[in-house]
Amino acid sequence: MKKTLKISFSMLLILVLAFVPFSQTESPQVNATEEGSDLVQQLNHILNNDPILQGALAGVSIRNAETGELIYDHIGDIRLRPASNMKLLTAAAALDTLGEDYKFKTELLHTGLLNGQTLQGDLILKGKGDPTLLKEDFDAFAAKVKEAGIKVIHGNLIGDDTWYDDERYSTDLSWSDESWYYGAQVSALTASPNEDYDAGTVIVEVYPGEKAGQEPVVKMVPETDYIKIVNKAKTVAEGESKDISIERDHGTNTVTIEGEIPVDGSRSREWIAVWEPTGYALDLFKRSLAEQGIKLQGNIMASASPEGAKVLSEHQSMPLSKLLIPFMKLSNNGHAETLIKEMGKVEKGEGSWEKGLEVLEEKVKTFGMDKETLVLRDGSGISHVNLIPANEISKLLFEVQGKIWFPSYLSSLPIAGNTNRMEGGTLRNRMKNSNAVGNVKAKTGSISTVSSLSGYVTTTTGEELIFSIVLNNLTNGSQGKLIEDQIAKLLADQ
Repeated sequence: MKKTLKISFSMLLILVLAFVPFSQTESPQVNATEEGSDLVQQLNHILNNDPILQGALAGVSIRNAETGELIYDHIGDIRLRPASNMKLLTAAAALDTLGEDYKFKTELLHTGLLNGQTLQGDLILKGKGDPTLLKEDFDAFAAKVKEAGIKVIHGNLIGDDTWYDDERYSTDLSWSDESWYYGAQVSALTASPNEDYDAGTVIVEVYPGEKAGQEPVVKMVPETDYIKIVNKAKTVAEGESKDISIERDHGTNTVTIEGEIPVDGSRSREWIAVWEPTGYALDLFKRSLAEQGIKLQGNIMASASPEGAKVLSEHQSMPLSKLLIPFMKLSNNGHAETLIKEMGKVEKGEGSWEKGLEVLEEKVKTFGMDKETLVLRDGSGISHVNLIPANEISKLLFEVQGKIWFPSYLSSLPIAGNTNRMEGGTLRNRMKNSNAVGNVKAKTGSISTVSSLSGYVTTTTGEELIFSIVLNNLTNGSQGKLIEDQIAKLLADQ
């Protein structure tokens, strides 16, 4: 009787274990020949014992960069949210679809005839997705208008953003993200405040007044009438604490500033996403025209270009290979979503997320990824619905090494410990004083409860490795970087 009971209990235990989900404490899948290696044991120790990972999921995939052989795999086939590691897919697809030399165009058009110094017609700025337009580019367009002999526009100033559809936000963008630079609206006609090229944003700066009790001084870069500032903040005495908030009201371009800033305090600064960036670009262009002494007698509006409009001038962006630097080094969400729409426009004739994501899915399949196990919802990774296994990311990183554009792709990745902002990017302050410095080249990723790092590293013995680390369900997402850095440094030390 006891023997029968014991067998039944064992069978029950086996059945229970068969249906228990893979936990953080189970042994990872590894290459059989490597199971006893020091590297595997050290990785196992980190992943199974670090309290940061208590109750979390850690997808880790490590491959030999030359052969693609999978040499370490910790739940590498489990679909996880990749955060900005999604940009690895977007950048590869864009390079393969559009090419390294691809440039965005912006056209200056007009209707009607020039009668003396008066344009008897409309002036049109037609955007074709360029996220790098600066105030100086609108100045250059205005100079072209002046060179054409035009001093008066007896018509409207039109912004044509119909190159893309009119959906400004990707499907899963949270309302709480939409006023910040990383959640800026995507338009085919937009503008950036500086050479980080955060399209569709303005920089709002708050400086202390000359003495306590005064309103702080507020500046915008670039200067624009498109944003209305409501200044409710005050300057307080020297030595008091600074507490300034700069926020845009939903559905408007009203930016409210509240709080206190001491007389001796440093400035506060925020990149604020504008509501409807087409109008923002038009406002900058209107200012540029006025600075050239050109008078506009009509209205300012967003509309498709009138039929028969003629080209007066054209501006081209930097090539994609150069745009990849601010895109990937600084993890620019707007660039990712613009590239998705541009791929849709070029390949499918429609500048939309739907068509662009179709192109992305088709492309990643050619890079050896299993399309059936992926959930792709945007190009930037800001969505919490995106799902990619770590093994699929490492597979992508292996396959793209054979592409003609791979040097541009590799150059766009942040470099650990390199303090030059446009080289080290989001890794410039990480892994210092280690063999990873100047060696680990990888894309970071971070959204709430998620952290990721995937890229390339060369060991001390000269072996090149590919790795992907995707951490989900963290209670403190920023602590995931500690795990990633441990693993990356460990690989560099081999």
